[in-house]
Amino acid sequence: MRTHVFKNLAARASNQPECLSQRSAGIPKRTVQDSRVLSTSRYVASTRKRNVRSAPQVCTAVSSPQSRRMSLAEDPTSNPFSGFEDPSVNRVLPYNLSQMRGVKEKERLRIFSGTSNPQLSQEIANYLGLELGDINIKRFADGEVYVQVLESIRGCDVFLCQPTCPPANDNLMELLVMIDACRRASAKSVTAVLPYFGYARADRMTSGRESIAAKLVANMLTEAGADRVLALDLHSGQCVGYFDIPVDHVYGSVVILDYLAAKLTSTEDTVVVSPDVGGVARARAFAKKLNDAPLAIIDKRRQGHNTAEVMNLIGDVEGKTCVMVDDMVDTAGTLQKGAELLHKMGAKEVLACASHAVFSPPAAERLSSDLFQEVIVTNSMPISPDKQFQQLTVLSVANLLGEAIWRMHNETSVKDILE
Repeated sequence: MRTHVFKNLAARASNQPECLSQRSAGIPKRTVQDSRVLSTSRYVASTRKRNVRSAPQVCTAVSSPQSRRMSLAEDPTSNPFSGFEDPSVNRVLPYNLSQMRGVKEKERLRIFSGTSNPQLSQEIANYLGLELGDINIKRFADGEVYVQVLESIRGCDVFLCQPTCPPANDNLMELLVMIDACRRASAKSVTAVLPYFGYARADRMTSGRESIAAKLVANMLTEAGADRVLALDLHSGQCVGYFDIPVDHVYGSVVILDYLAAKLTSTEDTVVVSPDVGGVARARAFAKKLNDAPLAIIDKRRQGHNTAEVMNLIGDVEGKTCVMVDDMVDTAGTLQKGAELLHKMGAKEVLACASHAVFSPPAAERLSSDLFQEVIVTNSMPISPDKQFQQLTVLSVANLLGEAIWRMHNETSVKDILE
């Protein structure tokens, strides 16, 4: 019986050098070669001095750094790994290596930018204290897009920042190829960050035989390999339900409200205006956060075919500062007509607020008129110099998106940043 036990111990000892080589990573070679390593014969000899019943305790001590240090304090010879401490840090090596693994965990968050809005992506990376990931994106002569990730992302949480703004088709296809490249590079998770979600306005069928393109694009992102989506101010709430993967929906109104709170000396003479009936819910939520400001609604309708559109105002705006709220500004036709009606009804001044500045022609000409004292938008998509004008104020949503990304990476609540 005793012979059988010693054979088992010798078998364990024969595996010892491999174990030690794994735990000597990061130590100067001289530390391992300075005969501090216990030989197999010394290990067996030291084991013979102990009770055979204590043999299983060797594995237990190795498995826990705390129990290892306790056993060393009681009896330095009770652990065959007692000679393997790094004198520079004065702690057992496996514990030090676990600390090194903890540092690597902090490097598993990666941010990559597409070509549609690299400036916003850089601002997000700056907020997080990270460098943008190295990625090669180019287009061939026939217009096809090529994507190659130039660094290892194996096991990383990857966030791809790419608003699908105009040209929507090119930017969308680029995002799909980016997702596929990251998925094939063995990323742990791939999140599509959409500061602007193109095709979101095609969220329902207004007449027969129409496509619901928002659902189609959601399916494409899912099939490409995205694990989740971070979106800013979707056109409608039902767009969240079009995705078969989790969607974190944040609002640019948080940034706009902070700006207005600092700008407006008093909200007593402020009225929040919805430019159409479809945006009432958005305007009501905005007014509630703006010190529960009163709400006005512009109702536009046609009395029949080939007749001019009639606009009616619900609410009192006389002598008030009107804040028109919408999710995006495209051609600005609705905002222009709404501002004309508000001035006609006695409004003191009109401010327009929107998260997404699409600014299709002739939006810049309409918004630069005397109808608007200020037009407040975010940098969810780039605004070319020819679309900028004097009354335009652009707020950055980089900190908002960066905080959301950090919380998603650490698996904490995103809801708190919206309150």
